[in-house]
Amino acid sequence: MIVLGIDPGTASTGWGVVELDGNRLSSRGHGCIVTSAKDPSHVRLRRIHDEARLLLRRFKPDVVAIEELFVNVNVKTALAVGQAKGVLILAASEVATAPCEYSPLQIKLAVTGYGRASKIQVQEMTKTILCLERIPQPDHAADALAVAICHTHHNSDGLRAVRGIVGGRGT
Repeated sequence: MIVLGIDPGTASTGWGVVELDGNRLSSRGHGCIVTSAKDPSHVRLRRIHDEARLLLRRFKPDVVAIEELFVNVNVKTALAVGQAKGVLILAASEVATAPCEYSPLQIKLAVTGYGRASKIQVQEMTKTILCLERIPQPDHAADALAVAICHTHHNSDGLRAVRGIVGGRGT
């Protein structure tokens, strides 16, 4: 199973692709779709959409997993990120399976086992689970890999595989 994880944003949308092959969970790539604040919003949204479609064609994921919005204080930012998320969902509609959404709490629990884990704890566990030499950079890309890992945890076969890798326990 190939999962494209997405951490939506207007300035920087993180993406990460993980592959579950038997009991092995590995990274197939990660990065960010970056837009310029100097560009009008419609240009930025078009770029996010077009680059997401290119990622879908390149990696041919079985499913797309997207982080749900976390609305804090800045409503204007939340609305802009919501627009970015909308074009990402539109792009993801090319995949036969509907995109899955996970809250920050679900992602932290799936990756670290602790819903109040810090950003660095999530990044360290992402590195460990995917057997990477270093924490994925930039931060939004690491977050997107965590979203993809979270999706594998919500799949019963994926949960057994990740437990086997991290905990050294068989299924």
